[in-house]
Amino acid sequence: MNASVSLQVLPGIEEGKLFSVVDKVIHYIKSTRVNYEVGPFETTMEGDLHELLVIVEKCQHICVEAGASYSFSNVKIIFNPKGVATIDEKVKKHRE
Repeated sequence: MNASVSLQVLPGIEEGKLFSVVDKVIHYIKSTRVNYEVGPFETTMEGDLHELLVIVEKCQHICVEAGASYSFSNVKIIFNPKGVATIDEKVKKHRE
């Protein structure tokens, strides 16, 4: 695992349909089998950088296929070829 990527999608769609589009994106991320955690503003994934960027790209298409006229996304990336800290390592002490 050489990367963590956080993704916030903001589909260009009427407010009443926003959550249903975001739910489709999260469902897709879940189906990829990468380790992920959903937060109130973004979903964080961890794995191989290339694989995660392919997922980010697909999420844009999911928004448009679900009826959004566009997809605006905020993406945060941490990359280290030697490995990165896991989601659990970063937040475990705050969950106890």
